[in-house]
Amino acid sequence: MRRVLLLNKPYGTVCQFSPHATRPGLAAIVQVPGVYPAGRLDWDSEGLVVLTDDGQLQHRISHPARKLAKRYWVQVEGQPSQESLDRLAAGVVLSDVITHPAGVRPIPEPEIWERDPPVRYRKSIPTSWIELELMEGRNRQVRRMTAAVGFPTLRLVRVSIGPWSVLDIAPGAWTEAGSWLPE
Repeated sequence: MRRVLLLNKPYGTVCQFSPHATRPGLAAIVQVPGVYPAGRLDWDSEGLVVLTDDGQLQHRISHPARKLAKRYWVQVEGQPSQESLDRLAAGVVLSDVITHPAGVRPIPEPEIWERDPPVRYRKSIPTSWIELELMEGRNRQVRRMTAAVGFPTLRLVRVSIGPWSVLDIAPGAWTEAGSWLPE
């Protein structure tokens, strides 16, 4: 029987089961044999990671051609202008590629778990939150996109992939997914 797990990956955890020299990995959180992440989150990002024991499903979830939306809440340094948000939405030129158009909107500070360690604040520079919805997932893409428009990412939380959400799952916890699977 196919297994699909939804994990709220904490900050500082690498998105792999094999041992890492300096950071905890998924094996410290999930002791379910045979499941693997469908896509990754960097060690300094938090939020939803879908794990499955079905290789075809893993491919359907993570492959950009499947157009499965991934939604992120991003705390950035500064207050992005509408022009900066429009640039993010249109696609940003990164060193190796132009990103696909993205959904983007400013949001109030979300009511989510505290990060450990907390984000470093500067008294003279305000922060704000935006929501980004992407259909692709390039290496450190969200961080590179916000930096490209002049607003470095301070905190990055993936809140959903397709219909799956992490908002009711505590950091470091996981649950079995519902019955919905992407086509």
